[in-house]
Amino acid sequence: MSFASHIFVFYFLPLVLLGYCLIPQNPRFLRTAFLLIASYVFYGWLNPWFVALLFGTSGVNYILSIRMTQCEGKYVRRILITIAVTINLGLLAFFKYAVFFQENLNHVLRFSGSDTMPVLRMVLPVGISFYTFRVLSYVIDVYRGNPPAYSFLDFACYVAFFPQLLSGPIQRYGTIDAKSGRSAPLLGETTPTFGVERSRDICLVTMRASHLWAVPSQGSGQAYGAALFILGFAKKVLLADTVGQVADAVFAAEAPGTLDVWFGAAAYTFQLYFDFSAYSEMAIGLGAMLGFECPRNFNAPYRANSITDFWRRWHISLSSWFRDYLYIPLGGNRRGVTRSYFNLVVVFLLCGLWHGASWTFVVWGAYHGVFLTVERFLGKKTVQSFLPRPLQIGVTFVVVTVGWVLFRSPDMAHAWRLLEIMFTPSEPQGGSILLGAVIYTPEHLLTIAICSLLAFQPVQAFDWARSVTWFKAGVLVGLFCLSLMVMFTHTFRSFLYFQF
Repeated sequence: MSFASHIFVFYFLPLVLLGYCLIPQNPRFLRTAFLLIASYVFYGWLNPWFVALLFGTSGVNYILSIRMTQCEGKYVRRILITIAVTINLGLLAFFKYAVFFQENLNHVLRFSGSDTMPVLRMVLPVGISFYTFRVLSYVIDVYRGNPPAYSFLDFACYVAFFPQLLSGPIQRYGTIDAKSGRSAPLLGETTPTFGVERSRDICLVTMRASHLWAVPSQGSGQAYGAALFILGFAKKVLLADTVGQVADAVFAAEAPGTLDVWFGAAAYTFQLYFDFSAYSEMAIGLGAMLGFECPRNFNAPYRANSITDFWRRWHISLSSWFRDYLYIPLGGNRRGVTRSYFNLVVVFLLCGLWHGASWTFVVWGAYHGVFLTVERFLGKKTVQSFLPRPLQIGVTFVVVTVGWVLFRSPDMAHAWRLLEIMFTPSEPQGGSILLGAVIYTPEHLLTIAICSLLAFQPVQAFDWARSVTWFKAGVLVGLFCLSLMVMFTHTFRSFLYFQF
């Protein structure tokens, strides 16, 4: 089930909100159980078998985490955390990377003159990359000394929580209620509020997500959540899906011209941002409507003036996850300069591979890893540091856009061909001569202009929705109605990160 579908907007969401508000707060487990059932229905709508895998993953990891808290010996705890990590990464590797490894093994076998093996293909459970990392953060935190979940019901709801299940943000369980200091707060124990005021974002600046399941700060509530959901919904339907038509046309063209490829690459750059940030905002908004405070996952990433700055702003929950559970355990920057460079490259190679089982993702990760290493070598500066900040932002945007060509291409041959066209002036040829009539339409040009305006200005949807006035309410109603009309008239497009 997708957030941008009539089934979710008109049926699932109203029923969940109504049921959640009608269920009494005490006993506390009733709301948690209701959210868990709703989340399983949401996930099972795609494929009922996915629910069995999700439930099994939750059960195994909960048992292992409890066992880790019960044993005192370090050796036994290490065995248990090794088992937990192996099971989680093993499932992820089996479903996501088995075909990739088999196909590459067959390439080696053909090169050596041996017979190839049949490739075992399987259905990839949607969201497995996100909930696997969420579960891993939980068991690792328990191993490090954090208390486990209050009950299996709490933990299962945390893993399956439907707003974040399919594409994040990758939130951590949270061990302390920031307001009351109670350990392992129950899910669903808060009451949604209706007034919205500007308030401090939990874990926003430092990205240290240790209170992600804490009771929301005063002032967050249904008005803020609804506003953020509508803004995300509009970004997805009105902007991302429209510029996606341009990106699809350019990346499918046989021989586009240089201007066409740059235009298509820019379109995909905006599509990916407005699509994924829209999902994150819708997820955060849904959580707020249910009474939970969630940190922002994007902070105007295309305003970054370096690649280091970009990764502080883009997919923040993933960046912080790799930092805390991979980069720092590898030694971070504590073991010398050379080792820190090595750690950066390893982290971003794995970050690329996390996005998908393809060499294009691996090369994309290496591409960013190299830029980060260079900036670290220069003292966290860039080669464009001497330029005024607007030009630094422009250079960074171009570097990121070139990287997205690797990210979007189906294989390396396709990526190299497009990159060659981008940096070697050429005209469209063959059937691609008519490409301009498809992509340079008034609708597409206007949408690209709006995307540029929104992406490069400092006030993002997360900030704009913090206070809801009557004027803003009118804007939101108009945007929602327009988005619904467009949703019913355009072809459905799933969120891009569903495939990662």
